[in-house]
Amino acid sequence: MIRISMSLPNKLLADFDEVLKDRGYQSRSKGIRDALQDYILRYQWMNEMEGQRVGVVTVIYDHHFSGVMEKLADIQHDYRQEISASMHIHMTRKYCMEVIIVNGEVTHIRDLTERMMRLKGVEHVKLTSTANGEKLDPTDTLEHDHDHSH
Repeated sequence: MIRISMSLPNKLLADFDEVLKDRGYQSRSKGIRDALQDYILRYQWMNEMEGQRVGVVTVIYDHHFSGVMEKLADIQHDYRQEISASMHIHMTRKYCMEVIIVNGEVTHIRDLTERMMRLKGVEHVKLTSTANGEKLDPTDTLEHDHDHSH
């Protein structure tokens, strides 16, 4: 085991401790290890996807943060081939949510997602996707698609 120290905003640590308490963790270190493992698995899963996908990218951001809305718009314009639609939701005085429907080559969708994740002012980005059904028999419908990957 290696011991590290890290800086966290008070609210993030308080929220994390609350989750640990709710989940019955005895140790903050164990909770952090599990959270890191989950983060790594999600990244690996996202990296292993291939081919044509359809999905939803959810982005939560602080709309007061300087330039974040313009940067999000610029990124989305760069990926207009993959973006079918988007919806903007005003969550609170501070936070907005963008729900973006994507359809296309997963490498492009992954690049779009990761570019938004890197922006300062963006609090959360999540990609949920499945095979887009293009390989299905034309007489088939999407209800028969059994790829339930998330």
